[in-house]
Amino acid sequence: MRLVKWWTDLANSAEPQRGSASLEFIVTGLILLVPLVYLVLTMAQLQAGALAVEGAARQAARVYVLGESTTDAGARAQRAIDITLSDYGVDPATARVQVTCSPQPADCLARRGFVSVSIEVIVALPLAPEAVRGQSLLAVPLDASATQQVSRFRSAP
Repeated sequence: MRLVKWWTDLANSAEPQRGSASLEFIVTGLILLVPLVYLVLTMAQLQAGALAVEGAARQAARVYVLGESTTDAGARAQRAIDITLSDYGVDPATARVQVTCSPQPADCLARRGFVSVSIEVIVALPLAPEAVRGQSLLAVPLDASATQQVSRFRSAP
């Protein structure tokens, strides 16, 4: 009952309420909007990095098994990695690439052998200063690997 009386007294008061609703709206909006925009930018950057690293590993493994020799295959794989990472805005120079072969590590292009390509990159968070971009708090490491089998119909070198 007291609440109803208070509400009616407030509504019937002769003195109009004065405030700055537009200022309150702008301040509250900025407090909520700025972190939300930063979150969206961060998630977009991380998604682009994840797609880049996964696509680069897959394409590198695919072109590696089609190479004429291990030197040619390595060059093809590196070219595929560079192009794929660049397409997503990731610096290819920061990528760490590892190629492993099984069951015969000496001959990566042996028939029915498997070639695995692993790639790791570090994606910097948006709006991070250039001086501290590589530090662990302002960057997220992403990695991916892909495996392809060398064709059983591959001609001998």
